[in-house]
Amino acid sequence: MKKIRIIVSGGGTGGHIYPAVAVVEALERRLGREHVEALFVGAEGKMEMSKVPALGYRIEGLPIVGLQRRLTLRNLQVPGKMLRSLNKARRILKEFRPDAVAGFGGYASLPLLWQAQRMHLPTVVWEGNSFAGMANRWLASRVRAACVSYDGMDRFFPADRIVKTGNPVRGVFGVLPRKSPEALAYFGFDGSRPVLLVTGGSLGARVVNRSVQQGLRRLIERREIDLIWQTGGYYYEEMRAFLQSCGDAPNVWCGAFIDRMDYAYAAADLAVSRAGASAVTELSLSGVPALFIPSSNVTDDHQTKNAEALAAAGAAVLLTDAEAVEKMLPLAEALLADATRRHGMSEKIRAFSQPDAADRVAGVLLRAAGYTEL
Repeated sequence: MKKIRIIVSGGGTGGHIYPAVAVVEALERRLGREHVEALFVGAEGKMEMSKVPALGYRIEGLPIVGLQRRLTLRNLQVPGKMLRSLNKARRILKEFRPDAVAGFGGYASLPLLWQAQRMHLPTVVWEGNSFAGMANRWLASRVRAACVSYDGMDRFFPADRIVKTGNPVRGVFGVLPRKSPEALAYFGFDGSRPVLLVTGGSLGARVVNRSVQQGLRRLIERREIDLIWQTGGYYYEEMRAFLQSCGDAPNVWCGAFIDRMDYAYAAADLAVSRAGASAVTELSLSGVPALFIPSSNVTDDHQTKNAEALAAAGAAVLLTDAEAVEKMLPLAEALLADATRRHGMSEKIRAFSQPDAADRVAGVLLRAAGYTEL
């Protein structure tokens, strides 16, 4: 079998990196690892430059930087770094000679896919949000296919090139039974109390952490709820110090990251989360009722649009950043006390899941590369 050569690009957050990795892994399962040669392209200094090599894949970095929405001198660097990124992207493409190029969002993908399109290489983009990001919108008219998760994406991509695949995720979610003793024990809980999972994503979220701080002492004193609190690496030391100041807290697990998110979802009766594409996908696959606090600091406010789509279907509840600090824990406690409502939310959020999304995107990429027999 001919070896397929694929370049995948995107990064900045786990929501761009890990879907790309999941698709490459799906290609390797389908064809055999020896028949897949993958090169990742990211942004210099961003998390993908360490995360991707740690998973055993080669990565090249571009000197690209994102445009700041506020007025700042940093924006003066953008044109020069974009030009250098375009030149480096062209060199990478000429040297690697890919059969197809896939973009997974984020500004790192723009110069690479734009140059690939100019070189008449087949390009595929994945868009996990209900509102397409800026890079994907700029590339839309010349993509071979656009893999999406939501209906109505013909606002952004040519309708005849849209493939509804869902969002690829790494790992297995929704396999462990809910309230699995194994999952509960991982966090030191025995299942005698409802479990609230609070996560701000791989980088953490200040407003989510402040929302926990607001009611943490009362939550510890009453001990009616067990809390899994993922702070993000940036905020961990500050949040750990605050937790220690609250005294003995056997009903709180606190960590910068959660290595076994499948355990966290299996243990949780309710999750408080940002509303990025990966978080929405993992929660829907796991059937966990969600209270979303969308980040307001993202391009085109796409997290709010994601959360609104689920809230409109009765699958989740939406709080804004401005409301969160005062309302998050009281609302979470009310939802934890209402088993009937949570059961309905769980059933409805599962309707948004697509368990074979990575395989679907891999199939689109193979067809774009000319593997029509698959």
